[in-house]
Amino acid sequence: MNREVLNTDIYCITAEKYSKGRDNLEVIQEMIDAGVKIIQYREKNKKMLDKYQECIKIRKMTKDAGVTFIINDDIDLALVVDADGVHIGQEDLPIEEVRKLLGKDKIIGLSTHSPDEAQNAIKRGADYIGVGPIFKTYTKEDVCDPVGFEYLDYVVENINIPFVVIGGIKEHNVDIVKERGADCICMVTEIVGAGDIKQKIRDIKEKLK
Repeated sequence: MNREVLNTDIYCITAEKYSKGRDNLEVIQEMIDAGVKIIQYREKNKKMLDKYQECIKIRKMTKDAGVTFIINDDIDLALVVDADGVHIGQEDLPIEEVRKLLGKDKIIGLSTHSPDEAQNAIKRGADYIGVGPIFKTYTKEDVCDPVGFEYLDYVVENINIPFVVIGGIKEHNVDIVKERGADCICMVTEIVGAGDIKQKIRDIKEKLK
């Protein structure tokens, strides 16, 4: 697997509920136009057929633009639309089983919240880990308490696979996270809920330089 899987500054995740009436296709096109290189599809409450029909279109959009397309949790959906990989949580199927289903060439990301989980993710073959939530977040239901900077500092110093930092990160605090050693940063509502998504991404990218 390509160790440069997260070789980008902004990792985007869909959240149609917070997109101010815009559908995911419109939002994703804005992300692509702004130069985003990795997009995760995360829609927990849609019917599978609706997700499939949407992801077929997103797969074409991302492939045409050379953008990495990750699907949250749904391994079967990732397979049928030929996504580049999946992102799973600690309570989802084990990485080993997901790898059997997806094969060695697909990306598997795993959310982690502690040093033990990070080390375990490496041992079990994750291609990258999610690190967070750094700050309080309301985007995701049943999310754990913020891990703060202590865990991020541990990852920066001790983890040798790619990682993306997530959770309550906004334009006003992204520079603090960057200064702690995070090169790839995920923001959800800050981007999908922006009035001008392309301008918001440009502003964030400027702060991450």
